[in-house]
Amino acid sequence: MKGCASLCYLAINTLLCALPFYFLALIKLLVPSERLQIRCLAGLNRIAGYWIDLNNLWIRHVLRPSIALTRPNDLSPHQWWLVISNHQSWTDILLLQLALRRQVPVPRFFIKRELIWIPVIGLAWWALEFPLMYRKGSVSASRRDMAATRRLCQRARHTPVAIYNFVEGTRFTPAKKAAQHSPFTHLLKPKAGGIGVVLSMLGDRLSGILDVTLDYSQGSSRFWDFLCGRSGLIKLTIHQLPVEPWMHSAGLTDVERKQRFHTWVNTLWHDKDQRLSSSSS
Repeated sequence: MKGCASLCYLAINTLLCALPFYFLALIKLLVPSERLQIRCLAGLNRIAGYWIDLNNLWIRHVLRPSIALTRPNDLSPHQWWLVISNHQSWTDILLLQLALRRQVPVPRFFIKRELIWIPVIGLAWWALEFPLMYRKGSVSASRRDMAATRRLCQRARHTPVAIYNFVEGTRFTPAKKAAQHSPFTHLLKPKAGGIGVVLSMLGDRLSGILDVTLDYSQGSSRFWDFLCGRSGLIKLTIHQLPVEPWMHSAGLTDVERKQRFHTWVNTLWHDKDQRLSSSSS
């Protein structure tokens, strides 16, 4: 019963917020001025923030999940942030919004292009200018992914933003791990391309990188279990990392920067995998 009630609540909240959201999105689509488009986008962000607030209200007071949260104390919604995380479930999105709402700006997620067809929220993601990624691995798809990321970064220079990236590109499963021949025990291989573009274009704006580790080893990652209030203990650990000068330096070639980002993100994932192994043992 609680799971069905949660689904109904999320649907009603989404539909109610969609009415003013779509009206403002239509204005944003029609106005030719970039300045007015940015003002419309700010209004869309506020509506999206109210949607998150109402979801969080339900989660805190009805679902009441058991969450062990470790988070920096000096975050701000008036600064720019890059948030990177491992990915196991749709639950991850609600947990990140619960942990970081009003700590950082309204999120921009990297999402698979196929998700744009989800009723109601797919159009909302498009209006909020979420970067839509192909994730197919071809050269042309990779170029389109990088172009979408660059468009996001160019617009993001005008107003504080938190860019969220599930670096593995998809949810973890043992089958995907085996197919990738992933060297990690609890993670898929990370992809450095998207975060490399964000850091090279917005590194001078970013206040930091938030490295999130989602750990369901003492609970359940299933979205339905979360909606039913029986997810068990979930550990959510957020480390703040500095934006190092080389990440947005003009002194590196594209090849050198790509190699350094690849090494950097693989080191992060190695440390994250060790923490998850220690937690599950």
